[in-house]
Amino acid sequence: MLPQAKADDWNQKTIFTFSGPVEIPGQVLIAGTYVFKLADSQSDRYIVQVFNKDENHLYGTFLTIPDYRLKPAGKPIITFEERSAGSPEAVRTWFYPGENYGHEFVYPKAKAVQLAKANNTPVASMPNELASNTTKPAATMQEPHVVELKQTPLKAQQPTEEEVEIAEVFIAQAAPPPPLPQRLPKTASSLPLIGLLGVFSLASGGLLLLLNARCEATK
Repeated sequence: MLPQAKADDWNQKTIFTFSGPVEIPGQVLIAGTYVFKLADSQSDRYIVQVFNKDENHLYGTFLTIPDYRLKPAGKPIITFEERSAGSPEAVRTWFYPGENYGHEFVYPKAKAVQLAKANNTPVASMPNELASNTTKPAATMQEPHVVELKQTPLKAQQPTEEEVEIAEVFIAQAAPPPPLPQRLPKTASSLPLIGLLGVFSLASGGLLLLLNARCEATK
């Protein structure tokens, strides 16, 4: 299944059209058009919200962790977990065009265990009891149920059904530093340096005259 997509805006708003049902944490979306975007907050850049096509119905507010691509894509990308028989594909990561870093969804523990076993790869998880927090209305990121989500400790479910600390398997990769310019920028005029050299020359000349005068006096 390949979704149709388009994207815009600083909140990474992306419109996906799915040809079949897909699963997001805590619920299943039927085939149709949906809007994925970052929460309206400068500080909560790891929280993703999913709306209907007209953006007048919120399906959920979800925690994500960073996922990294060596080469950014020129179009929106959404990846899926392998599904068990008879189940819709589960959204794994959403990448905005031109970005190395994507948003990997955090699933309730029970579902994360299933996905980890089916895909033979670790899956980020949160407590099962917080699954209902994702579907509640969230006008701001300061709603109590959203704050509870943000404060919950995340774990990672291994394919072996072992639960480990998330940092053991999901290591945030730092973005590479920008390349250094071939030539350093000229940030100021050379006149101050010339003036400083002039002052130094005058001081040196004065010192030499003083030493010469003392020598003459001792003769």
